[in-house]
Amino acid sequence: MTKAERIEKMKEDLARMTQIEKELYAAGHEGREVNIIAGMDEVGRGPLAGPVVTAAVVLPRDFDLLGVNDSKKLTEKRREEMYKKIMDCAIEVNIGIRDNMEIDRVNILNATKEAMADAVNGLKKRPDVVLIDALTIEGTDVPQIGIVKGDAKSVSIAAASIIAKVTRDHMMIDYAEKYPGYAFENNKGYGTKAHYEGLDRLGPCPIHRRSFLVKYFENKK
Repeated sequence: MTKAERIEKMKEDLARMTQIEKELYAAGHEGREVNIIAGMDEVGRGPLAGPVVTAAVVLPRDFDLLGVNDSKKLTEKRREEMYKKIMDCAIEVNIGIRDNMEIDRVNILNATKEAMADAVNGLKKRPDVVLIDALTIEGTDVPQIGIVKGDAKSVSIAAASIIAKVTRDHMMIDYAEKYPGYAFENNKGYGTKAHYEGLDRLGPCPIHRRSFLVKYFENKK
C-alpha cells in the first residue's frame, strides 16, 4: 500500500468512526441537544497485577486527527504518538483508577465501573452523553450509550482506549522498577511465562490481585 493509499484509508476510517458523534450532534439524544460528547474506555481488567484504568475523553466537534483506532490495533510506538496528539487536541481528558486492593474487595467489574464513574464525573464540563464500550455505569447521572466493540466504531471511545492504555502502561513500567522480577515492563501485569516465573521465585508483590491468583495459591499448596 502506497503512502497516498494509507492516508486515504485513514480518512475513510475517520469518516466511519465519527459517524456516531455526527449523528448525535445533529439529532440529539433522548430529546435533548447534544453539544458535549465524552468517549469512555478501560484497560486492565485481565491482568494479575496492577490497577484498572479508565479514561473519559471529550474531543472537539471538528476532530480530524488521522490514525485514531482501537488501542489494541496500534503498535506501542503508534499508541505513544497518538496519545500525545490526542492530549494536545482534546477539549478535556480525565482518568479514573482503581487499585488491586479495591479490585480484590469489590471484584474487577465493579471496580471498573467505579473508575469509569470517577472519570466521567470528574470532567469539568458535564457531557450531554457518554459513549461507552459495552458497559453501563451506575455511579453517574450522565446519559449513556453502550456500543458493542465501540473502540472500533466511535472515535471518542477509540481515543479513550488509547489514553487509558498508555496511562496504565506507564504505571506498570514504573512498577517494574519498584517491584523487579516479574517483567511488568513487558507484560504490564498479564500472566506471561516470565510473570509466572517471577511469582514462583518471589511470590506475590503488593500490587498483585490476590483474587486473581486463587489457582496459583492452590497449586502452591
